[in-house]
Amino acid sequence: MAPRADLSSLIRIVNLVEPDEVYNPAARRFVAASWQQPLLTGLATGIGAANLLEAVRIARPQARFYQASSSEMYGLIQEKVQSERTPFYPRSPYAVAKLHAHGMIVNYRESSGLHASSGILFNHESPLRGIEFVTRKVTDGVARIKLGLATQLPLGNLDAIRDWRHARDTLEAMWLMLQQDVADDYVVATGRTTSIRPAEVDVLLGDASKAKEKFGWQAPPPCEK
Repeated sequence: MAPRADLSSLIRIVNLVEPDEVYNPAARRFVAASWQQPLLTGLATGIGAANLLEAVRIARPQARFYQASSSEMYGLIQEKVQSERTPFYPRSPYAVAKLHAHGMIVNYRESSGLHASSGILFNHESPLRGIEFVTRKVTDGVARIKLGLATQLPLGNLDAIRDWRHARDTLEAMWLMLQQDVADDYVVATGRTTSIRPAEVDVLLGDASKAKEKFGWQAPPPCEK
């Protein structure tokens, strides 16, 4: 995390690598933990993204920049289905930090002319997911019960729902964004909900019709997974 707080180090890295595309998925990514470390979350997730943007502006302004924004920015949802036009109402330090980074993307795009895009990502999963997240918590808990190491699988509120998909579909959408002639912000979601263990908000359901219209991306149906 330290280099992301050090603009001079980021500038040196960008000068050395000379990237054509820069992807910034980095963050203090576990929402619940952001309440225990709000300042560190703001530094790593919000200021870190701004530092990287500034390094690209100074050292490689022709590069295309992708920022991983988050559906958590919607927080206390203002619309039943969330799109790029839905107002944000963040409800955790993580969501506030992500919104700061998202706003900086818009600012650098409009004020500095950077080709900077944000993907407003809804839940995405893969076998690399950390143990603190519900999918790995479930698989780890089932394995422990099977091996006789545990007898229960504790979870949180089972009534909340999320829009989620495989991480490989998210990566495709990220890449497609940076192939567009004009930078913009896009919701990356399936448009379907599934019951999971929640954190701070009850329902997150994304409308990715803009991504489908602009560059043909849509999440595959569940039967293809």
